[in-house]
Amino acid sequence: MSRCSTTHSRGLKERAVDLLDWGRLVLIILAPTLLGGIVVSAPRWWKAVSRLWPDRGEREPKPAGPPIEQLAADLRRLLRLHAELTASAHLAMRAHRLWAIEAAIGVRAIEAARALNVPHPEPEPPATLSRDELPVLLYALGDAGLVLPAKVGPFTGDGRL
Repeated sequence: MSRCSTTHSRGLKERAVDLLDWGRLVLIILAPTLLGGIVVSAPRWWKAVSRLWPDRGEREPKPAGPPIEQLAADLRRLLRLHAELTASAHLAMRAHRLWAIEAAIGVRAIEAARALNVPHPEPEPPATLSRDELPVLLYALGDAGLVLPAKVGPFTGDGRL
């Protein structure tokens, strides 16, 4: 009985050794292919993983609006246009354009005030400043260092002359 069990255990050992040998052989044959596949697909995997990480650009602060230089140039242009329109055309013909230009001046003035941290009134839903608020805000922007034309106004109250 012991002879049978010894033969049986030796047979199992030989099978186990054979399986190990076959496993090593398969590993030796497949290793270069697997390694090549990893090298070839690594850039694709790296790109996929890097998309999951938060982008560095998102952590850096972004400006809330246009640059102050652009705001100042727009305000100067709109104020010049307002002065030209006030001095020219007939009152009835210029009323609507004048109101639209003043609304644009008010929007740009508020954006510039936010950019320069100048205290300013928040306009109500039509988003236009009143006749009294607009010149005050423009002078405050001038005091804060924004270069604007020397003459400001006269502005209409609600678009009606």
